[in-house]
Amino acid sequence: MFFRCHTSEKTSEMEQWKSEIIAVEKAFNDMAQKDGLTKAFEHYAAENGAIRRGKKIIKGKKAIGEWYKKDVRPNESLSWSPTFVDVSKYGDMAYTYGDYTFTYQDSLGTKKENKGIFHTVWKRQQDGSWKFVYD
Repeated sequence: MFFRCHTSEKTSEMEQWKSEIIAVEKAFNDMAQKDGLTKAFEHYAAENGAIRRGKKIIKGKKAIGEWYKKDVRPNESLSWSPTFVDVSKYGDMAYTYGDYTFTYQDSLGTKKENKGIFHTVWKRQQDGSWKFVYD
């Protein structure tokens, strides 16, 4: 009986943590739509977070913000939604993956879309919030 209760509590805790990550992903995406990619990536990056863009790894929250300030152009948007979420046994790390759509205008003003799969690794911060450590 004790094992059952303990297992049930752990399952409930895992589901709570997964719900937190889904909510953070949604808030991250919503901020990107409302306030732009630069602000969203700066806000949700951990201090030691990293992103891979092309063949480059950009390391650190400040460097990520600088990269987005230089690289994002008007009329570009990025939207995403996780299709899978998993959380570590102790609720301190998580990862997601899912579909993204990058929308932009080409040099002729024609709207274009690139679609793909994203993967993000999340780490719980000391204040209890979640920040990405890899995107």
